[in-house]
Amino acid sequence: MRRRAGRGEDRSGGRGAVRGAAIAGPVLAALLLAGCSSGPSLETQGEVTAPPGDSHHLVVGSAGFTESDLLAQMYALLLTEAGYSAEILSVANRELYEPALESGQIDVVPEYAATFADWLNAKKNGADAKPVGSPDLDATMKALRGLAAPRGLTVLDPGKAVDQNAFAVTASYAEQHRLKTLSDLGKSGLKVRLAAGDECVQRPYCEPGLKKVYGIDITSVDPKGVGTTQAKKAVQSGQDQMVLTTSTDATLDDFGLVLLKDDKKLQNADYIVPVVNRSRAGSEGVSKALGRLNSVLTTADLASMNEQVDSRRRLPQDVARTYLEDKGLL
Repeated sequence: MRRRAGRGEDRSGGRGAVRGAAIAGPVLAALLLAGCSSGPSLETQGEVTAPPGDSHHLVVGSAGFTESDLLAQMYALLLTEAGYSAEILSVANRELYEPALESGQIDVVPEYAATFADWLNAKKNGADAKPVGSPDLDATMKALRGLAAPRGLTVLDPGKAVDQNAFAVTASYAEQHRLKTLSDLGKSGLKVRLAAGDECVQRPYCEPGLKKVYGIDITSVDPKGVGTTQAKKAVQSGQDQMVLTTSTDATLDDFGLVLLKDDKKLQNADYIVPVVNRSRAGSEGVSKALGRLNSVLTTADLASMNEQVDSRRRLPQDVARTYLEDKGLL
């Protein structure tokens, strides 16, 4: 149930050597039809034997929402710093950008390990396939790489940053009941009305998992969406006691909310990973350039950058550049 919906217009490009473009669905679909033959044939799964490519000009894909824009900008800036020419292409959804990545029309995208593993698994084995993403990062990465390689894709190493489902309560509620973790909430015996998406009632990481893993007494799910303003206001007002959001939510402070730690690791390992087209961007040079971000970028850093774009209305390219400069990567 990962959201990853767009939160505003594409604002790629601007300052520096990074150029941006946004392509509408029908246009990109036409490009995919025209260029699909450049990707590896799935009839030869597991037999992608050509040496990793090292194209000088690389296209970095963004899924068009704030966090993806920020990551794409950082990737492009790091590649430019390493001597590559990079431009950003904003594409609305994974159904379009993943085939473009396979065909080489997009060379690099920021992805989420467990979500992308499950997406590729469903693409290969059907929508009802048993999920392969899990809270175990090593197992998730093994499954993801196994699914990506036959499609000519290489999944680079994850860093520290993770954007996964998370649960928040008001700071006053947490203080009153001495809550820091979801385990604390379960032990408290408090009755909880949860603001979330309507699918929460059946998803294992949501209501069933909160009950089974943490023993939280969920009385009902208020179907106001994942991390929406409406859902957060419901918790802020006391109508609901907890909201399903994400670990890099940029606006929790605005509503007086704090996250409760997922101390028993109910949520999947949605660590941020670069995924590249092997024949064009599978080189050690690309891996090293993007890998420099792994030692510095944290979940808190991403939340802060999201807030700067979403609340302070700064441009993603400016926020990304400032961050990399502050960390000594540019």
